[in-house]
Amino acid sequence: MNHVSFFHHREKVRGEAMLLSDTQALRLWHDVVLDQVRDDLPDLTLRQMAVLLTVYLEPPPHTVRALAKKLDVTKPVITRALNTLGQHGLTERRRDPNDRRNVLVQRTLKGALFLETLADAIRRAAEAVAELPDLDEPSAPTPDAGATSLG
Repeated sequence: MNHVSFFHHREKVRGEAMLLSDTQALRLWHDVVLDQVRDDLPDLTLRQMAVLLTVYLEPPPHTVRALAKKLDVTKPVITRALNTLGQHGLTERRRDPNDRRNVLVQRTLKGALFLETLADAIRRAAEAVAELPDLDEPSAPTPDAGATSLG
């Protein structure tokens, strides 16, 4: 199985792009994060998630140096993130057969499944948020909205 095939076989969103208010965007992020906390999946930091998504969404090859440059962090930051991702089986590191000095970061089936689960959670949260009222929009004034205390 191609490790990235799930990124291509999903149906594309129909219709126009959904524009979110600040509240809706934050609710979407909250719901996705809450879903991840409640699930029995690895608890990744934002940096670890950024590394993982970069490895899966951008074409290989991926090296520590290139990832550090892309994320604008140091190589030790990438190494620590890859250590955690590797412990969870979400990525693997292998020596570059063309240049044994380089280490290539590779995708794994477990990592692909993890991100597929995450994509499903994002999709569910987006559908739920789309049904909520936009709390950032001004609503009709209430009878006492302009009242001031005289006392």
